[in-house]
Formats: sequence, structure tokens, C-alpha cells
Amino acid sequence: MPTLAELLTEVAGELYALEPAEFVPARDARAAALRADGEEDAADRVKRLRKPSTAAWVVNLLARAEAEQVEQVVELGAAFREAQDDLDGKRLRELTRQRRQLVAAVAARARSLAVEAGATVSDAVLTQVESTLTAAMIDADAGRAVRSGLLIGPLQATGIGRADVASAVAVPDALGIAPVDDEGAPARHLHAVPDLPGARSGRRRKGTVPEDDAAATAEKEARDAARREAEQALADAEDDVAAARDAGSAAAAEVGRIEGIAHRTDAERDAVRRRLAELEEEASTVDAELRGAVVARQRAERTLADATRRRDEAAARLAEVVPRTPR
Repeated sequence: MPTLAELLTEVAGELYALEPAEFVPARDARAAALRADGEEDAADRVKRLRKPSTAAWVVNLLARAEAEQVEQVVELGAAFREAQDDLDGKRLRELTRQRRQLVAAVAARARSLAVEAGATVSDAVLTQVESTLTAAMIDADAGRAVRSGLLIGPLQATGIGRADVASAVAVPDALGIAPVDDEGAPARHLHAVPDLPGARSGRRRKGTVPEDDAAATAEKEARDAARREAEQALADAEDDVAAARDAGSAAAAEVGRIEGIAHRTDAERDAVRRRLAELEEEASTVDAELRGAVVARQRAERTLADATRRRDEAAARLAEVVPRTPR
């Protein structure tokens, strides 16, 4: 029987391998199936999984299709951090150059994969992909998150403090990624401390909850469930808005690109039309010259025929008047 963390990682891996449009229906169906199997905790966690942003989906696609390239990114990041620790300036400069080249190449490959899958990746999304790959080099947790293929949002790291990776990955606890507080340190998890025996004289014993309290508890649970459902619906709507905004930006960029092509095509077509008119005029002139040349050739042929005929006649008359010389 898999643990909750193992189950969540397995389900998240299936869901985040889907295209963004397929995510929410598949997530809700999987949560319903888990609930029907009595896996309430797992169902609640799966239901709260967030739809990935376009940039996160592109990086997840890269992590699955080009795992070796992602591993190169993470390994170069480890070497970069080691050079930082050693204060090796020369090595840092060399690694910085390599980092920029590798990030640009891997991001371009990610964009190609997305285009092959039928998606449009705007320059803004590509910038987020590059930022995420850079974060994977700078921060160890970010590298682990990128390799997992379970990102829900892009990452950004400055190298000062820890990156907020937990909020950008689907199951951070299952991946061993702790959230960070405002100062960039791991957040402390607060635990309720039970009352000491006798600390509350009015405390009721277990099993003696009045009906009014039971009704109030049930009402509170119903309100909490409704609130969680509303929060999830809002989160899904926000994800859809973000995805639509990305799609709108990508569509606008595509319109601009195609308009540029259309302008160039119109200019080339006009130039071709002008050249065609010039060629037609040249062709008319050549046709006229050709007709004149044909007439001249025919006239010359008739003149040649007449001259040849006269020459032959003159030769015949000469032969008649000049006697043949005996041998």
C-alpha cells in the first residue's frame, strides 16, 4: 500500500504530464475516484492541485522529454555554487558564460517542444522559462522541483536566501521542499499544545458533546468545506485567467509576426507586379522587333532567290554563246 506522499507524487506526475486544457477535468475525476475508494486525505490534496501556468507546463514538458538537458542545467548549477563557495573568480566567470549559453539553448529546445505539441510560446513565457532554468542552477530546491516535472508556476532566484520553491511546485512536502518565510528561511510549522490535566475545569469528557455542539460542529465543517470548494474554484479561475492572458499575449505576438510577413509579402508582390509590367512591355517591343526581323529575313530570302535565278540564267546564256574549246 503506497504512502500518501507516494500516492500524491504518482497522481501529480500523471496530471502534470497532460496539456493544460485537460488538467482540471482529469484532476477532478481522479479526486472523485480517490474519494470513492475511501482515500479522503488523498482526494482533498489532489482536488487542491493547481493548474500549471504556460511557462510551468513548458518546463514540465522539457523535464519529461529532455531529462538529460535538465540534468545538465542542474549539474552546472552545482558547479557554479561550488565555485561561489570557493570564491574562484576565474571559474565563476567561465561558468557564468556557460550558464547563459546553456539556459538559452535549453529554453529554445523547450519552446520547440511546446510548438511541436501545438502550443504557442510568447517571448514573455520564454523569459519565465529561462528564469526558471536559471533558478534551477542557483537553488538546489529549485533544481529538484524542475527535475520533478511538477511545477505549477515559474521560478525565480537571486542567489540571496532561498527561492520560494514550495509555492511553485505541486507536492513540495512529497519532494522534501520546505516553504520559506518572509526572510527566506524555512517556515516553522506550528503544532497545537494539548491542555494539561485539570487546566480547564469546564472541559467536557470525550463522548459527552451536547447535540447543540454537534450541530454547530457539523455546520462549521459544512462551511469549511464550502469555503475550501470556493477557494479551489477561485484558484482554478485565476489559473484560467493567467492561461488566457498568456494565450492572448501569444496570439497578439503571432498576429504581429504574421502582419509583418503580410507587409513584406505585399511589398514583394507589388515589386513583382511592377517587374511583370516591365517584362510585358519589353516582350511587346521584342515581339515587334521579331516581326520586323522575320519580314526582313523573308525579303532577303526572296532577293537571294531572285539573284540566284538571274545568275543561273546568265551562266546558261554564256554557255550558249561561247563555243567549247576542243580538247
